[in-house]
Amino acid sequence: MNRYSLNQATTKYWSLEDVVAASAKAELQWIGLWREPVQEYGVERSAKLVADAGLRVSSLCRSGFFTSTDAVERARKIEDNRRAIDEAATLGTDVLVLVSGGLPPGSRDLDGARTMVRDGLAELAPYAQEHGVRLAIEPLHPIFCSDRCVVSSLGGALDLAEQFPVEQVGVVVDAYHLWWDADIYRQIERAGARICSYQVSDWVVPLPADTLLGRGMMGDGSIELRRLREACDAAGYDGPVEVEIFNQQLWDAPGQEVFDLALARYLEHVA
Repeated sequence: MNRYSLNQATTKYWSLEDVVAASAKAELQWIGLWREPVQEYGVERSAKLVADAGLRVSSLCRSGFFTSTDAVERARKIEDNRRAIDEAATLGTDVLVLVSGGLPPGSRDLDGARTMVRDGLAELAPYAQEHGVRLAIEPLHPIFCSDRCVVSSLGGALDLAEQFPVEQVGVVVDAYHLWWDADIYRQIERAGARICSYQVSDWVVPLPADTLLGRGMMGDGSIELRRLREACDAAGYDGPVEVEIFNQQLWDAPGQEVFDLALARYLEHVA
């Protein structure tokens, strides 16, 4: 229980005030936050709400999206990432989750897109360290490579992260995106101190038409969630475990019902 964190994206239509109140009532220590609703509520106001409830922010999701062939657009994205670092620092979290971005429109240059990600990290990493924030690269499942994230494996994420000091750049181990990889346990061991977050949901089939919303509740799918958690533990990670589920049926359900189910399933399948 002292590691459990509900990322507010799991209860997307529940207000920040409601998810904070429920987390405090359940005597949790952590909550995962999402940039857009935090911005809507107010960053400093959000920080006070969380702190007054006795909670800490396990991570802020998400920034990144470095892949653009337009110089003006790339500069705009770098500036937005700097704002995200400032937001994370204000919220008191040292983990800013980065999704790299997919291929630029009309491009097939995967190597070039990954170089853009590296260049974006190089520009931001010192600024992040100055503000007490680590850039946490989140590799996504290969089905999202073309349009959302050209970093598709933990090994690929580590290849990028290891070009920077461990204090500046780490990685996210998201079970949904990485469970399929035959090399995952070796890569988790390799990651070691670079692991910034372990995120859980489950892989359920059939996938919906919108695959982005295909994450299932823990225990409803195919992933050895506890085994992955134990591997992260063995690699030295002892931080929060975030439940982050994008699923329309869960979003449409009452927030408290989803909150209670997620906590029960975490205890049964992850802890």
